[in-house]
Amino acid sequence: MTEQNTSSERPEELPVTLEIARGTATEEELAALIAVISDAYASEAAEAVADEPTVSAWSRTQRPLRRPLRRDIPWGRFSG
Repeated sequence: MTEQNTSSERPEELPVTLEIARGTATEEELAALIAVISDAYASEAAEAVADEPTVSAWSRTQRPLRRPLRRDIPWGRFSG
């Protein structure tokens, strides 16, 4: 059983695909499997809420102490 995501759409907009790799399943078994997986997927999606990071007013008003290091320039700038 695999879930495929081949489009550039957001994951919540994509339909869930189910592939039976081995064996033959009856229509009743497939219906039961789809019902259980759909319920588990819906409950997991409802519980999956990311916390938004909070930024204090102090950190928003402070400028960085120095410019970030540029990792694309080699050490010594003399490597060829």
